[in-house]
Amino acid sequence: MQISRSIQRWVGSEGSAYAFLTPYALLFMVFIIIPVAAAVLLSFTFFDAIQPPRFVGLSNYIALITQDDIFMRYVLPNTIQFAVIVGPGGYILAFLLAWILAQLPKTPRTIFALILYSPSMTASVAMVVVWKTLFSGDQTGYLNSLLMGFGLLREPVQWLQSPQYLMLIMIVVTLWSSMGIGFLAMLAGILEISPELYEAAAIDGMKSRLQEIFYITIPSMKPQMLFGAVMAIVGTFQAGAIGALLSGSNPTPQYAGQLVVNHIEDYGFLRYEMGYAAAVSVVLLLMVLFFSRVASRLFSSGQ
Repeated sequence: MQISRSIQRWVGSEGSAYAFLTPYALLFMVFIIIPVAAAVLLSFTFFDAIQPPRFVGLSNYIALITQDDIFMRYVLPNTIQFAVIVGPGGYILAFLLAWILAQLPKTPRTIFALILYSPSMTASVAMVVVWKTLFSGDQTGYLNSLLMGFGLLREPVQWLQSPQYLMLIMIVVTLWSSMGIGFLAMLAGILEISPELYEAAAIDGMKSRLQEIFYITIPSMKPQMLFGAVMAIVGTFQAGAIGALLSGSNPTPQYAGQLVVNHIEDYGFLRYEMGYAAAVSVVLLLMVLFFSRVASRLFSSGQ
């Protein structure tokens, strides 16, 4: 009876909270925990989506490091280059734009925030249609037409098929669409800072807006900065599909825009080497976790 009363008291006091959490917990389990666990298990097998998985131990990881020349020569350097430019670049750009918008009155701020946020809501396929029209390789492409009109080109350039330009175009397109949830979180964080902090700093002799940013704005919004950093990291590593969409092929021309996500799709859905693709996806997950941990250390509220 005592145990029954304890259970009833627990249900009465905390049952409603767990009831509200249950749908989220189930969705998190089904769409996050189970897929990640399945990928980790598959990474230790040979699985061609036809025959049952066959355990091969660490063979997939060893092959990835020692035998996959495409991964070590193109995919990994491309991914690092893309992440180093797009991740910090998009993050800094999101903060600067959020800070600039925070200085505007409410109505224009809302309009400009919607304009900047709208590209991140656009489906990648629809977005690529616009960019492929701009960088079309014939003389009717907007960029070719403009440059030929000014006499800067004598013949059309195959922008999206050229290894020389593909990575640069991928970076530009990704930065253009990087004003997502992290940008809105930063904007909200800046707007929540009390104006009295800036007034007190001005009385104490702080005159530069740059000093305000480093000594008041950023320290006052560390949770939003951390959230924006994590979203930038995840978005950067997930944006690899843009190269295949722009060039129209996977692998991309001469592997110039081949990133880890493209490598996973290549082996998983084109070659049907699901076990090997799962091993690459686990490596990608570890990369995201590592950089997210670094960001957490930098913006930890406990500093």
